[in-house]
Order: sequence, then structure tokens, then C-alpha cells
Amino acid sequence: MYRILKAAPAAAILLSLAACNGSADKSAAAGATALPDVEVPDLSLATLQDVTRELSSDAYEGRAPGTPGEQKTVDYLIKKFTEAGLKPGNNGSWTQDVPLVEITAKNPTPLTFTGGKSPVTLQYAKDYVAFSYRVQPKTEIKDSDVVFVGYGINAPEKGWNDYAGLDVKGKTVIILVNDPDWQTAEAKGEFNGRAMTYYGRWTYKYEEAARQGAAAALIVHDTEPAAYGWNVVESSNTGTQYLADSENGGADQTKANGWIQLDKAKQLFASAGKDFDALREAAKKKGFKAVPLTGVKASLSFDNEISKKMSRNIVGVLPGAKRPDEYVLYTAHWDHLGHCTPVDGDDICNGAVDNASGVGGLVTLAQAYQQAGAPDRSVVFLAVTAEESGLLGSEYYAKNPIFPLARTVGGVNMDALNSAGPARDIVVVGRGKSDLDAYLEKVAAAEKRTLVDEPTPEKGFYYRSDHFSLAKRGVPMIDFGSGQDLVEGGKEAGKKAAEDYEANRYHAPGDEYDAIKNWDGMLADLRLYYAVGRMMAMTDKWPNWSEGDEFRAARDKSRAGQ
Repeated sequence: MYRILKAAPAAAILLSLAACNGSADKSAAAGATALPDVEVPDLSLATLQDVTRELSSDAYEGRAPGTPGEQKTVDYLIKKFTEAGLKPGNNGSWTQDVPLVEITAKNPTPLTFTGGKSPVTLQYAKDYVAFSYRVQPKTEIKDSDVVFVGYGINAPEKGWNDYAGLDVKGKTVIILVNDPDWQTAEAKGEFNGRAMTYYGRWTYKYEEAARQGAAAALIVHDTEPAAYGWNVVESSNTGTQYLADSENGGADQTKANGWIQLDKAKQLFASAGKDFDALREAAKKKGFKAVPLTGVKASLSFDNEISKKMSRNIVGVLPGAKRPDEYVLYTAHWDHLGHCTPVDGDDICNGAVDNASGVGGLVTLAQAYQQAGAPDRSVVFLAVTAEESGLLGSEYYAKNPIFPLARTVGGVNMDALNSAGPARDIVVVGRGKSDLDAYLEKVAAAEKRTLVDEPTPEKGFYYRSDHFSLAKRGVPMIDFGSGQDLVEGGKEAGKKAAEDYEANRYHAPGDEYDAIKNWDGMLADLRLYYAVGRMMAMTDKWPNWSEGDEFRAARDKSRAGQ
């Protein structure tokens, strides 16, 4: 995952009790005054660069789970964690086993829709992608009825059900990406307007289609509401995919999930005598009724090459000096896509920014903590696997925590450090959700930077990285970075940098070490990450989610038992 949110000044700083800047929330500012001062030691640019360079080299083949690249990554990070003075975090072991299934679609046929005015054929990768969450040697959808289910949402608390009165067992459902009100300019409305909810994420749409019994779920790709181009869909969903191993082998999942190009969706609807644009508009309104594409049948097939693999999370800990049974987490995912769609003959997705930089940050921070001395609480440095496959490593840790979640104070997630240069602003992903905003308010005040809301809430970043796995189980996790208002060039330059990365390097072979031209923003991020985590580790406070937040009940329940 990548977003451009990053940057700031330099040198060691003493975080003060200064008032917060810009539009900072008053309650958060008030909370910040009770937090401890933290001195940030010098952070090693050499370490950050060395780790990023090593992990993103071709020798690691894109760090796909279950490959020789994983073994090299594990060995290297154990070495670096040891050198940084950490202790093995899993009862004397540096790793936590994460059972995965590696599944690769082979010999895909075209996706065909017959029975309309004229047949519609989609070519694999060019027009559609499909994959299976079922662990079976062959996937086949043959002459499946097709139904348009709008945004594919079933939200009882909102009185919204796109599947109401519908039986889709054995059928292929066509689904729109994002939420019904994604075009609302503000973060207001039934589904929070421009700010994507979990109902807008492709992961949810596949989950709900499976719960409804659909044979296949196909999402219509549209660049603006999807928040990325078809190139990202293609590179992320062709080739080897990873699933969490399960006892039933995914028997409760759809046979096939996938995406189709927007122009092909319009062609399909026209063949069925339907107006795609009119139905897309109708699907925005509560009470929308699913529309069968009467007479149209969907067919596709592909073989599945299956292998069960044991991947690993890597866990280091710096024991606390006073309360070692209370834990602060730093998380970053070590994996990337491995071999992917070639560009100019290069088929290795090296993942330098996403997320060798974040793992380089873990090692750099571990060194800094050792230099500063152990804080009161223990600090855990967790490099997780299979984030790119659906947050599988962090999800496994959250289900099987090494350190009790009720004793985990909170944490900081680092997913893709900033390579665009220093910025004047800081963006909190999911701002306002927890008390941890106050910790960041204090850092922002000291560095004379302004906290701003997410510039692209429609991209649903809150649900796209590893903090989400822990947050939904009640652990306050903060995910932030510098915004788009760059010191050099302002907002226009920041927007251009973000768009350039997404178009040319995100989830593509171009995300290489040599493409990183500016490290100042990365070091600035790390100073913030260090300070927020160190504050958590030096106070006796237990941060919580805001009143009414979706994760508050889980936190209250877990802490009640302490």
C-alpha cells in the first residue's frame, strides 16, 4: 500500500507543550498537555538507506511470501534486529509462523457473456482478472445467471440491503466499487460521503457476495472511485495470490472473484438491453432493487496451482524498564508482490517505498530506542507478512497475539515512507478516531506543522494496512504521515508526486531503490513515529477510541478484564 502523506525538519528535538497548529482539535490539544516530553535521538539515515536498499534489491525477488526471497528477508531482519539490541519476541524465537495457501491461476479462458443481443468476450488481464479463494485444482463458472447488485452492500444498521429479496446462489453478481455516496464532496452522508467506509472496499464486496451464496463476484473497475488504475488491478491480481489457510479450504467462499473493465461492463449491459449509466445512478439510492441481466450467462475457467506454505512474522522486543508486561507496537509489512507484470522486460516488483522503507524504519527506530535506553513499557517491533495479500500476517497476529491485546497499550503503523520531500502538514488516517491524535498533536506543535484531514479519504486507506487488523479488535493504532503540502512546490507538487508514483511505480517494477531521490521526508516521518511511540511507552495512560467509535466496545471489553 502507498499513499503520499509524509515529511518535515531535522536534528534532535525536544517535544514541547506548545499549543497545536492549524485546525487541530481542541480536545486533542488539551490531552497533549498531560503527555510526557520526549527527546528524539539522532536517527540513522545510513541504516534506513541500507535496509531499504538491501530488501528492495533484485536478490530478494520482490519479497513474496513463501519464496527464497522470504527466507532472505527473515534472515536479514533477524540479523538487523539483533544488531539493534532487540530480544527475540516470541518466547525465545524471532518469528511467528503464519500458515498460508499459495494459489496461482493458470490457463485462464476468456470471460464470456452469452444470451444477450450479441456475445461479449473479455480477455484475461486486458479486460478482466479473476482468482479463487477456494483451494481446489480447477475453477469453472459455466452458464451462470448474471445479476447487477449495485454496490453489493448489506448494512442492516443503515437499512440498506442491495441483496434484499434476492437469491444469488450459483449466480454471477456484478458490483460497483466504493460506496453509493462516494461523489459527495464532504465526509458526510449515509456512507460518510467522500470518505470510504469498509462497505466500499473490494474485500468487503467479495465477503458479502460469498455470504449471499454467489458463484462469482465481479467488480466494475472505474479509476476514480477505485482510487487506482487498471494497471494496479492487473499487477495485484494476476500471478500468485496468498490466502489464509483454513480447515474448510475456502468452501464458504465464491468460486471466483474478479474485476472487469468499465467499457466492457457498459458493453455487457447494452447487450442485455440495459443502460449501465442509468442503473449506476439508481444504485446510489436506498431501496435500490438488484437487476437481473435476463438471459445473459457468464462462463470462465482457470486451473489453480496450489501449494501450502508457512510464512513468518518477525518479532523483536525491547523489554520495558518499569512495566515490561505492558506493550507498545510498531508495525510494518516486509512483503511485496514478488514477480509481477513485466515493464520493459523487468518483472520484479521490488517494493522499495512499499514497504522496504517502512521496514527500514523499524530497524532505524529499534536502534534509536536502544540508544535512548529502555522506556517504562516494552516496545515490540513487528514486521508482518502478506499485507499485500489482504493483511494476512497482521490478521494472524491479531487472532493469535504473542503479547495480550488487553495489555497492548497501542501502536504505530508504518506503510511506505515519504519519498516526495518535506511537507508542512501531517495527515492522520482516520483522524478523530482515538486518543492517539493528542500524541500526534503534541509532535505537530513542536515541529510547527499542521494536522489536516486526509486529502483522499475516498481511497479508504484506513482499511488497507496492518493497523486495521489490530484496531478492529480494540487496540488503538495510529497511522499517519506527511501530507501533500510540500515545502518545495506546495500542494501542486505533492499532488503531482502522488499521481506520478501511483501511475508509474505503485505495485509495479518501477518501485526501486534508485527511484528514491529524497530521504529528508522519510527521516522526518521517523522522528514523528519515534516520538508518538515513545510517549506511549513512557506514560501510564491507556489510550482509547473516541466515544461512539466502532472499535470502542472491543477496547472497553478487553480492558475491563484487567
